[in-house]
Amino acid sequence: MLDCCKRYILVVCFIVSVAGCVKTTKVKQVSIDTFFKDPQQSFYHISSDGKYLSYLKPTNGQLNIFVQSLSDNKVTQITKLNNKSIKYYFWAGNDKLFYMQEKDSLDNYQSFIVDKDGINNLLVKTPPKTKVEVIDQVIKNNNSILIAVNDRVAEYFDVYKLNINTGERKLFIENPGNIIRWISDDNGNINLAVGSDGVNETIYFRSDNNQKFKPVITNNFKSSLSPFGFTNQPNHVYALSNLNRDKLALVDFDCKTGKESKVIYENPDADIMDVVYSKTLKKLAYVTYEINKRQNHFLDDGYKEMYGQIRTLIPNQEIKILDNDQYENKFIVRTFTDKNPGAYYLYQSNTNKLQRLADINPQINEDDMCEMKPISFKSRDGLTIHGYLTIPKGKKEKDLPCIVFPHSGPSQRNSWGYNNEVQYLANRGFAVLQINYRGSIGYGKSFKNAGYKEWGKKIQDDIADGVNWLISEEVANPDKIGVYGYGFGGFSALNQIIYNQKLYKCAASYSGYINIFTYLKGFPAYYKPYQQMMNEIVGNPESDIDYLKYSSPIFQTDKIKLPLLIAQGGRDSRVNVNETNQFVKELRKRQIDVTYILHESENHQFRDMENRVAFYKQLGDFFEKQLGFEK
Repeated sequence: MLDCCKRYILVVCFIVSVAGCVKTTKVKQVSIDTFFKDPQQSFYHISSDGKYLSYLKPTNGQLNIFVQSLSDNKVTQITKLNNKSIKYYFWAGNDKLFYMQEKDSLDNYQSFIVDKDGINNLLVKTPPKTKVEVIDQVIKNNNSILIAVNDRVAEYFDVYKLNINTGERKLFIENPGNIIRWISDDNGNINLAVGSDGVNETIYFRSDNNQKFKPVITNNFKSSLSPFGFTNQPNHVYALSNLNRDKLALVDFDCKTGKESKVIYENPDADIMDVVYSKTLKKLAYVTYEINKRQNHFLDDGYKEMYGQIRTLIPNQEIKILDNDQYENKFIVRTFTDKNPGAYYLYQSNTNKLQRLADINPQINEDDMCEMKPISFKSRDGLTIHGYLTIPKGKKEKDLPCIVFPHSGPSQRNSWGYNNEVQYLANRGFAVLQINYRGSIGYGKSFKNAGYKEWGKKIQDDIADGVNWLISEEVANPDKIGVYGYGFGGFSALNQIIYNQKLYKCAASYSGYINIFTYLKGFPAYYKPYQQMMNEIVGNPESDIDYLKYSSPIFQTDKIKLPLLIAQGGRDSRVNVNETNQFVKELRKRQIDVTYILHESENHQFRDMENRVAFYKQLGDFFEKQLGFEK
């Protein structure tokens, strides 16, 4: 969330002819580590008073925090971690930073508060295996920020005031046993909350801290009413809602009547995914949505003008504001295109001056990268499925070896922009197809809900329909198609060669789910309030046994006939490594060609750069071998 402009991103949250890159000049093959090296400076923030910048930089193999003074450009290394990286950090006022550091697994972190000069590094004391969530980054009365911790009851989070000077926390609100989200106002009060009984969510409201919370409205999780901030009118809140509509709209909601007061903005074709509020102006600045590319709809003329000025200074780039000072004068700006990972800038609105801070990957040359084109096709049951197609540079858009690359989630989506995996595979000579199958976010309620209990069926049909579309367009050589994915994408890659193996020659799964029963049992305690909902989204392990076995690759090894690459971390908290080991053993017993990459020290995603680079080299070599072609 921005210091002065709050940013709220929901996690709820055309057919074109593709010209591609058709030059016949020889294509330069870029080194693998160029694509997958850690950025030298990333995750920029600015202090509330606008006097200091901060960023993460890899040192000793881990990400550490650095602070730069804007008055003299002096840089100070604030943290000196050498075995665990920073997961998340922000400025807690003008002089301190709050950060979370990896502890012993993907879902276990320790929280600290440190001075901007690196002195007084305070541990926020919490019992082992508890989780800290930040409710509000902005300092309120008594030098405190609001956090939620599940130390009293593992399943639910109580609200605490965390003193940034001492690191001590004081209980503010005790969870009655059903609240899954707390929402604060600009004064540090919490008079709005969201509760759940497993499948139904209830909005709770109170007029002030001395009142009791009262239920306002209840709705099933398949619809969404997500409040995120208070308007200037008493008892009214801003919310994103798709109640009685298909697309998430920005609304003014009256907590006294339990009804929408007005619709502020809605788009007929896409969900509103992001809302920015100006605390200086005390009004909404703009919203964002995405169909083929990210777009802004401005609600404030000043912000619209400012974006126009930035675009003039940085033409032909996508622009995103990441952070700002409390005066909304200095802004951290990120740029990117589909062929360039972009750069960070410092923009000063009062002078219209722009300062380049760092390139995200200066070794990437746009001339060596390929264009990502939006595409769409019809599924076998009539849904419009959107996605992106990247054609390798120097190749005609015909009869190409192709990698189908389903995204993880599945409640995520592919977006237009630079993707290092896509560009790496395209640089190796493969066309890459990304598909936003049913269940992906951004396309409305009915499209998202169409993916429920379809992990192993209709979602997989959408992916297969995308491959058939690619073949019908004569882009793909039908004898040279592979499939690759991470997480749910890896699960999909395995399901594709189980139930649609005639379309493919091989598959690769990176931390892919192989046993849905284990997946549903493996959530930490604080996911318990969502368990019934997950059973309805994924499948019920008691009443949907046959379907979950059908969808789980570990029970379908006899159907796998094609060469396979599997990558797995030994400390993965989402995929049981013992089951993956057994899965590989069973496939090899059946004489299946399996390349198995196991890094015992890694989690769900490989963090070590050497391990990461080695994996992608093996991935590229695997596809080149299985889909043999002339470079």
